[in-house]
Amino acid sequence: MSSTLIRRLLFALLIGAIVATGLWWVKRPKPIAVLVKAIEHGRVEASIANTRAGTVEACQRTKLSATMGGRIEVLAVKEGDKVKKGQLLMKLWNDDQQAQSTLAMAQVETARKRVTEACTMALNAEKEADRQGSLRSQGFVSGSREEQARAEAQARRAGCDAAKADVAQAQAKVSATKVEQKRTVLYAPFAGTVAKIVGEVGEYSTPSPPGVPTPPAIDLIDDSCLYVRAPMDEVDAPKIQAGQVVRISFDALPKQSFPGKVKRVAPYVSAVEKQARTVDIEATLEPQDKPPRLLVGYSADVEVILSVREKVLRVPTSALQEGGKVLVAGADGKLQERKVKAGLANWEFTEVLEGLAAGDQVVTSLEREGVKAGAAYVIDDKAKK
Repeated sequence: MSSTLIRRLLFALLIGAIVATGLWWVKRPKPIAVLVKAIEHGRVEASIANTRAGTVEACQRTKLSATMGGRIEVLAVKEGDKVKKGQLLMKLWNDDQQAQSTLAMAQVETARKRVTEACTMALNAEKEADRQGSLRSQGFVSGSREEQARAEAQARRAGCDAAKADVAQAQAKVSATKVEQKRTVLYAPFAGTVAKIVGEVGEYSTPSPPGVPTPPAIDLIDDSCLYVRAPMDEVDAPKIQAGQVVRISFDALPKQSFPGKVKRVAPYVSAVEKQARTVDIEATLEPQDKPPRLLVGYSADVEVILSVREKVLRVPTSALQEGGKVLVAGADGKLQERKVKAGLANWEFTEVLEGLAAGDQVVTSLEREGVKAGAAYVIDDKAKK
Protein backbone atom coordinates (compact mmCIF):
# COMPACT_ATOMS: atom_id res chain seq x y z
CA MET A 1 0.00 0.00 0.00
CA SER A 2 1.39 3.31 -0.98
CA SER A 3 2.25 5.98 1.52
CA THR A 4 -0.31 8.28 -0.06
CA LEU A 5 -3.10 5.80 0.56
CA ILE A 6 -2.02 5.30 4.14
CA ARG A 7 -2.05 9.01 4.79
CA ARG A 8 -5.54 9.31 3.35
CA LEU A 9 -6.77 6.46 5.53
CA LEU A 10 -5.28 7.96 8.67
CA PHE A 11 -6.81 11.32 7.81
CA ALA A 12 -10.24 9.71 7.36
CA LEU A 13 -9.93 7.95 10.71
CA LEU A 14 -8.94 11.21 12.36
CA ILE A 15 -11.93 12.99 10.85
CA GLY A 16 -14.22 10.15 12.04
CA ALA A 17 -12.84 10.36 15.56
CA ILE A 18 -13.33 14.12 15.64
CA VAL A 19 -16.92 13.77 14.40
CA ALA A 20 -17.66 11.00 16.94
CA THR A 21 -16.20 13.09 19.74
CA GLY A 22 -18.27 16.07 18.66
CA LEU A 23 -21.46 14.01 18.57
CA TRP A 24 -20.74 12.62 22.03
CA TRP A 25 -20.06 16.11 23.31
CA VAL A 26 -23.31 17.44 21.89
CA LYS A 27 -25.40 14.52 23.13
CA ARG A 28 -23.69 14.02 26.47
CA PRO A 29 -25.92 14.50 29.63
CA LYS A 30 -25.68 18.09 30.79
CA PRO A 31 -24.90 18.69 34.47
CA ILE A 32 -27.92 19.76 36.54
CA ALA A 33 -27.71 23.09 38.38
CA VAL A 34 -28.50 22.48 42.04
CA LEU A 35 -28.74 24.52 45.21
CA VAL A 36 -26.69 23.18 48.10
CA LYS A 37 -26.31 23.89 51.79
CA ALA A 38 -23.23 23.07 53.84
CA ILE A 39 -23.85 20.95 56.93
CA GLU A 40 -23.03 22.89 60.09
CA HIS A 41 -23.55 22.93 63.85
CA GLY A 42 -26.35 24.98 65.34
CA ARG A 43 -29.61 25.04 67.28
CA VAL A 44 -32.39 22.53 66.59
CA GLU A 45 -35.85 22.63 68.10
CA ALA A 46 -38.68 20.16 68.21
CA SER A 47 -41.86 22.16 67.74
CA ILE A 48 -45.48 21.95 66.63
CA ALA A 49 -47.63 24.64 65.04
CA ASN A 50 -51.31 25.40 64.66
CA THR A 51 -53.27 23.66 61.90
CA ARG A 52 -55.29 26.75 60.94
CA ALA A 53 -54.64 30.43 61.46
CA GLY A 54 -55.03 31.62 65.02
CA THR A 55 -56.63 34.90 66.07
CA VAL A 56 -55.74 37.76 68.37
CA GLU A 57 -58.42 37.97 71.06
CA ALA A 58 -59.16 40.43 73.86
CA CYS A 59 -59.21 39.21 77.45
CA GLN A 60 -62.52 41.07 77.85
CA ARG A 61 -64.98 41.64 75.03
CA THR A 62 -68.71 42.12 75.27
CA LYS A 63 -71.42 42.72 72.73
CA LEU A 64 -74.04 44.89 74.37
CA SER A 65 -77.73 45.29 73.56
CA ALA A 66 -80.60 46.79 75.52
CA THR A 67 -82.93 44.21 77.05
CA MET A 68 -85.91 45.85 75.39
CA GLY A 69 -86.55 47.47 72.02
CA GLY A 70 -86.88 51.19 71.50
CA ARG A 71 -85.85 54.26 69.56
CA ILE A 72 -82.27 55.39 70.10
CA GLU A 73 -82.37 58.80 71.77
CA VAL A 74 -78.73 59.23 72.86
CA LEU A 75 -75.48 57.80 71.45
CA ALA A 76 -72.89 59.05 73.91
CA VAL A 77 -69.91 57.48 72.10
CA LYS A 78 -68.64 56.80 68.62
CA GLU A 79 -66.58 53.96 67.16
CA GLY A 80 -62.98 54.04 68.34
CA ASP A 81 -63.73 55.98 71.55
CA LYS A 82 -61.98 54.98 74.77
CA VAL A 83 -64.49 54.66 77.60
CA LYS A 84 -64.31 54.20 81.36
CA LYS A 85 -66.14 51.61 83.42
CA GLY A 86 -69.71 52.78 84.12
CA GLN A 87 -69.72 55.40 81.35
CA LEU A 88 -73.01 55.91 79.48
CA LEU A 89 -72.89 54.45 75.99
CA MET A 90 -76.45 54.53 74.66
CA LYS A 91 -79.94 55.45 75.81
CA LEU A 92 -83.31 54.57 74.32
CA TRP A 93 -86.37 56.84 74.48
CA ASN A 94 -87.99 56.27 77.89
CA ASP A 95 -90.01 59.43 78.67
CA ASP A 96 -93.02 57.27 79.56
CA GLN A 97 -90.99 55.35 82.13
CA GLN A 98 -89.61 58.56 83.58
CA ALA A 99 -93.19 59.82 83.97
CA GLN A 100 -94.13 56.61 85.75
CA SER A 101 -91.13 57.04 88.02
CA THR A 102 -92.11 60.62 88.84
CA LEU A 103 -95.65 59.46 89.64
CA ALA A 104 -94.36 56.68 91.85
CA MET A 105 -92.12 59.05 93.81
CA ALA A 106 -95.07 61.39 94.33
CA GLN A 107 -97.09 58.48 95.65
CA VAL A 108 -94.29 57.69 98.09
CA GLU A 109 -94.39 61.25 99.40
CA THR A 110 -98.19 61.12 99.77
CA ALA A 111 -97.97 57.77 101.57
CA ARG A 112 -95.39 59.15 104.00
CA LYS A 113 -97.69 62.04 104.91
CA ARG A 114 -100.51 59.58 105.50
CA VAL A 115 -98.18 57.68 107.83
CA THR A 116 -97.56 60.85 109.81
CA GLU A 117 -101.29 61.49 110.07
CA ALA A 118 -102.32 57.93 110.88
CA CYS A 119 -99.56 57.29 113.39
CA THR A 120 -100.18 60.62 115.18
CA MET A 121 -103.86 59.70 115.54
CA ALA A 122 -102.90 56.24 116.77
CA LEU A 123 -100.60 57.72 119.41
CA ASN A 124 -103.35 60.08 120.63
CA ALA A 125 -105.86 57.21 120.72
CA GLU A 126 -103.46 55.12 122.83
CA LYS A 127 -103.01 58.00 125.26
CA GLU A 128 -106.79 58.41 125.50
CA ALA A 129 -107.18 54.68 126.17
CA ASP A 130 -104.64 54.90 129.00
CA ARG A 131 -106.49 57.93 130.42
CA GLN A 132 -109.84 56.09 130.31
CA GLY A 133 -108.22 53.14 132.06
CA SER A 134 -107.00 55.41 134.84
CA LEU A 135 -110.44 56.98 135.21
CA ARG A 136 -112.15 53.57 135.36
CA SER A 137 -109.78 52.44 138.10
CA GLN A 138 -110.93 55.48 140.08
CA GLY A 139 -114.58 54.72 139.38
CA PHE A 140 -115.26 57.77 137.26
CA VAL A 141 -116.08 55.90 133.99
CA SER A 142 -117.52 52.52 133.19
CA GLY A 143 -115.55 49.53 131.90
CA SER A 144 -117.29 49.71 128.54
CA ARG A 145 -115.96 53.23 128.11
CA GLU A 146 -112.41 52.00 128.62
CA GLU A 147 -112.93 49.06 126.24
CA GLN A 148 -114.26 51.42 123.59
CA ALA A 149 -111.15 53.63 123.97
CA ARG A 150 -108.86 50.56 123.74
CA ALA A 151 -110.60 49.37 120.58
CA GLU A 152 -110.28 52.83 119.04
CA ALA A 153 -106.54 52.89 119.86
CA GLN A 154 -106.00 49.46 118.25
CA ALA A 155 -107.87 50.54 115.13
CA ARG A 156 -105.78 53.68 114.87
CA ARG A 157 -102.55 51.67 115.35
CA ALA A 158 -103.63 49.31 112.57
CA GLY A 159 -104.25 52.32 110.35
CA CYS A 160 -100.71 53.54 111.12
CA ASP A 161 -99.21 50.17 110.18
CA ALA A 162 -101.27 50.08 106.98
CA ALA A 163 -100.00 53.53 106.04
CA LYS A 164 -96.41 52.35 106.57
CA ALA A 165 -97.11 49.35 104.33
CA ASP A 166 -98.42 51.74 101.67
CA VAL A 167 -95.08 53.61 101.83
CA ALA A 168 -93.14 50.37 101.30
CA GLN A 169 -95.39 49.48 98.39
CA ALA A 170 -94.90 52.89 96.80
CA GLN A 171 -91.12 52.63 97.25
CA ALA A 172 -91.15 49.20 95.60
CA LYS A 173 -93.00 50.74 92.66
CA VAL A 174 -90.30 53.41 92.39
CA SER A 175 -87.65 50.68 92.34
CA ALA A 176 -89.58 48.83 89.64
CA THR A 177 -89.72 51.93 87.46
CA LYS A 178 -85.96 52.43 87.89
CA VAL A 179 -85.36 48.84 86.82
CA GLU A 180 -87.46 49.46 83.72
CA GLN A 181 -85.43 52.58 82.94
CA LYS A 182 -82.17 50.58 83.23
CA ARG A 183 -83.43 48.32 80.48
CA THR A 184 -83.26 51.28 78.10
CA VAL A 185 -79.67 52.37 78.81
CA LEU A 186 -76.26 50.80 78.23
CA TYR A 187 -73.27 51.49 80.46
CA ALA A 188 -69.70 50.24 79.94
CA PRO A 189 -69.16 47.17 82.16
CA PHE A 190 -65.39 47.74 81.95
CA ALA A 191 -62.91 50.24 80.54
CA GLY A 192 -62.17 49.64 76.88
CA THR A 193 -62.57 50.72 73.26
CA VAL A 194 -65.83 50.94 71.33
CA ALA A 195 -65.19 48.68 68.33
CA LYS A 196 -68.52 48.91 66.54
CA ILE A 197 -71.92 50.58 66.88
CA VAL A 198 -75.03 49.29 65.13
CA GLY A 199 -77.68 52.01 64.81
CA GLU A 200 -78.00 55.78 64.73
CA VAL A 201 -79.93 58.31 66.80
CA GLY A 202 -83.59 58.01 65.86
CA GLU A 203 -83.32 54.41 64.64
CA TYR A 204 -85.05 51.53 66.39
CA SER A 205 -82.83 49.17 68.35
CA THR A 206 -84.07 45.61 68.79
CA PRO A 207 -82.67 43.04 71.26
CA SER A 208 -81.94 39.51 70.11
CA PRO A 209 -84.92 37.21 70.69
CA PRO A 210 -84.07 33.68 71.88
CA GLY A 211 -82.57 31.63 69.06
CA VAL A 212 -82.49 34.55 66.59
CA PRO A 213 -79.07 36.27 66.68
CA THR A 214 -79.06 39.94 65.68
CA PRO A 215 -76.10 42.36 65.62
CA PRO A 216 -75.34 43.87 69.03
CA ALA A 217 -75.87 47.59 69.52
CA ILE A 218 -72.32 48.15 70.80
CA ASP A 219 -69.21 45.94 70.61
CA LEU A 220 -66.85 46.86 73.47
CA ILE A 221 -63.26 45.57 73.63
CA ASP A 222 -60.67 45.78 76.39
CA ASP A 223 -57.57 45.94 74.17
CA SER A 224 -55.23 46.49 77.11
CA CYS A 225 -55.06 42.71 77.53
CA LEU A 226 -54.66 40.53 74.45
CA TYR A 227 -53.85 36.88 73.76
CA VAL A 228 -53.73 34.53 70.78
CA ARG A 229 -56.14 31.65 70.35
CA ALA A 230 -54.89 28.97 67.95
CA PRO A 231 -56.19 25.50 66.98
CA MET A 232 -53.73 22.61 67.36
CA ASP A 233 -54.17 19.12 65.94
CA GLU A 234 -55.73 16.78 68.51
CA VAL A 235 -52.77 14.41 68.04
CA ASP A 236 -50.40 17.11 69.31
CA ALA A 237 -52.61 18.23 72.20
CA PRO A 238 -51.12 15.82 74.82
CA LYS A 239 -47.69 17.37 74.20
CA ILE A 240 -48.84 20.88 75.12
CA GLN A 241 -48.99 22.23 78.66
CA ALA A 242 -49.52 25.65 80.20
CA GLY A 243 -46.25 27.50 80.65
CA GLN A 244 -44.47 26.10 77.57
CA VAL A 245 -42.45 28.56 75.48
CA VAL A 246 -43.92 29.56 72.10
CA ARG A 247 -43.06 31.76 69.15
CA ILE A 248 -45.88 33.91 67.82
CA SER A 249 -45.96 35.52 64.38
CA PHE A 250 -48.56 37.74 62.75
CA ASP A 251 -49.46 38.14 59.07
CA ALA A 252 -49.69 41.87 59.67
CA LEU A 253 -46.08 41.96 60.95
CA PRO A 254 -44.13 39.90 58.38
CA LYS A 255 -40.64 38.53 59.05
CA GLN A 256 -41.05 39.01 62.79
CA SER A 257 -41.72 36.63 65.63
CA PHE A 258 -42.32 37.27 69.30
CA PRO A 259 -41.66 35.09 72.37
CA GLY A 260 -44.57 33.99 74.47
CA LYS A 261 -45.98 31.25 76.67
CA VAL A 262 -48.93 28.88 76.62
CA LYS A 263 -51.59 30.31 78.92
CA ARG A 264 -54.29 27.67 78.62
CA VAL A 265 -55.11 24.44 76.80
CA ALA A 266 -58.82 23.86 76.12
CA PRO A 267 -60.23 20.82 77.97
CA TYR A 268 -62.21 19.65 74.94
CA VAL A 269 -61.84 18.91 71.22
CA SER A 270 -63.46 21.09 68.55
CA ALA A 271 -64.71 19.88 65.18
CA VAL A 272 -65.41 22.67 62.67
CA GLU A 273 -67.42 21.72 59.57
CA LYS A 274 -66.11 18.14 59.61
CA GLN A 275 -62.51 19.32 59.33
CA ALA A 276 -59.68 17.82 61.36
CA ARG A 277 -60.43 17.81 65.05
CA THR A 278 -58.44 20.40 66.97
CA VAL A 279 -57.78 21.63 70.49
CA ASP A 280 -57.63 25.38 71.05
CA ILE A 281 -54.72 26.82 73.00
CA GLU A 282 -54.27 30.34 74.33
CA ALA A 283 -50.86 32.01 74.27
CA THR A 284 -49.69 35.37 75.60
CA LEU A 285 -46.74 37.51 74.56
CA GLU A 286 -43.84 37.98 76.94
CA PRO A 287 -43.48 41.56 78.27
CA GLN A 288 -41.32 43.68 75.97
CA ASP A 289 -39.87 47.19 76.02
CA LYS A 290 -41.59 47.93 72.71
CA PRO A 291 -44.52 45.53 72.38
CA PRO A 292 -46.06 45.19 68.91
CA ARG A 293 -49.22 47.17 68.24
CA LEU A 294 -51.85 44.49 67.74
CA LEU A 295 -55.48 44.70 66.74
CA VAL A 296 -58.14 42.27 67.88
CA GLY A 297 -58.83 39.91 64.99
CA TYR A 298 -55.29 39.81 63.57
CA SER A 299 -54.41 36.37 62.22
CA ALA A 300 -51.53 34.71 64.03
CA ASP A 301 -49.46 31.52 64.10
CA VAL A 302 -48.22 29.86 67.26
CA GLU A 303 -45.22 27.52 67.30
CA VAL A 304 -44.93 25.55 70.54
CA ILE A 305 -41.33 24.67 71.44
CA LEU A 306 -41.28 21.12 72.83
CA SER A 307 -37.49 20.69 73.27
CA VAL A 308 -34.24 22.39 72.24
CA ARG A 309 -30.69 21.19 71.53
CA GLU A 310 -27.78 23.56 71.04
CA LYS A 311 -24.65 23.16 68.86
CA VAL A 312 -25.69 19.92 67.17
CA LEU A 313 -25.04 18.86 63.59
CA ARG A 314 -28.07 19.83 61.53
CA VAL A 315 -29.42 19.57 58.01
CA PRO A 316 -32.16 21.66 56.39
CA THR A 317 -35.39 19.71 56.72
CA SER A 318 -36.22 20.58 53.10
CA ALA A 319 -33.18 18.50 52.01
CA LEU A 320 -34.56 15.27 53.50
CA GLN A 321 -36.20 12.76 51.17
CA GLU A 322 -38.55 9.92 52.00
CA GLY A 323 -36.83 7.31 54.12
CA GLY A 324 -34.45 9.81 55.72
CA LYS A 325 -32.18 10.09 52.69
CA VAL A 326 -30.29 13.11 51.33
CA LEU A 327 -28.35 13.90 48.16
CA VAL A 328 -24.78 15.04 48.70
CA ALA A 329 -22.69 16.95 46.16
CA GLY A 330 -19.82 14.46 45.58
CA ALA A 331 -16.25 15.42 44.81
CA ASP A 332 -16.49 13.48 41.53
CA GLY A 333 -19.09 15.90 40.15
CA LYS A 334 -22.00 13.53 40.72
CA LEU A 335 -24.79 13.46 43.31
CA GLN A 336 -24.49 10.79 45.99
CA GLU A 337 -27.28 9.36 48.13
CA ARG A 338 -26.75 9.15 51.90
CA LYS A 339 -28.89 7.59 54.60
CA VAL A 340 -29.29 9.90 57.59
CA LYS A 341 -30.23 9.04 61.16
CA ALA A 342 -32.29 11.99 62.39
CA GLY A 343 -32.92 13.37 65.88
CA LEU A 344 -34.95 16.43 66.82
CA ALA A 345 -36.67 18.13 63.90
CA ASN A 346 -38.91 20.99 62.89
CA TRP A 347 -39.89 22.54 59.58
CA GLU A 348 -36.52 24.36 59.31
CA PHE A 349 -33.78 22.05 60.61
CA THR A 350 -33.33 18.38 61.54
CA GLU A 351 -30.65 17.07 63.90
CA VAL A 352 -28.17 14.66 62.27
CA LEU A 353 -27.05 11.77 64.48
CA GLU A 354 -25.37 9.68 61.77
CA GLY A 355 -24.70 9.79 58.02
CA LEU A 356 -23.27 13.27 57.47
CA ALA A 357 -20.29 15.30 58.61
CA ALA A 358 -19.74 19.02 59.05
CA GLY A 359 -18.94 20.62 55.70
CA ASP A 360 -20.87 18.11 53.55
CA GLN A 361 -22.95 19.90 50.96
CA VAL A 362 -26.50 18.60 50.67
CA VAL A 363 -28.89 19.41 47.84
CA THR A 364 -31.85 21.58 48.81
CA SER A 365 -33.39 21.98 45.31
CA LEU A 366 -34.94 18.52 45.20
CA GLU A 367 -37.91 19.75 43.16
CA ARG A 368 -35.75 20.36 40.08
CA GLU A 369 -36.05 17.91 37.21
CA GLY A 370 -33.30 15.31 36.97
CA VAL A 371 -32.05 15.70 40.53
CA LYS A 372 -31.25 12.15 41.60
CA ALA A 373 -28.39 9.98 42.76
CA GLY A 374 -25.65 9.56 40.13
CA ALA A 375 -26.62 12.69 38.16
CA ALA A 376 -23.86 15.09 37.17
CA TYR A 377 -24.27 18.49 38.78
CA VAL A 378 -23.03 22.04 38.91
CA ILE A 379 -23.66 24.32 41.85
CA ASP A 380 -26.14 27.06 41.03
CA ASP A 381 -24.70 30.54 41.37
CA LYS A 382 -27.59 31.39 43.69
CA ALA A 383 -26.14 29.03 46.27
CA LYS A 384 -22.99 31.12 46.45
CA LYS A 385 -24.81 34.38 47.17
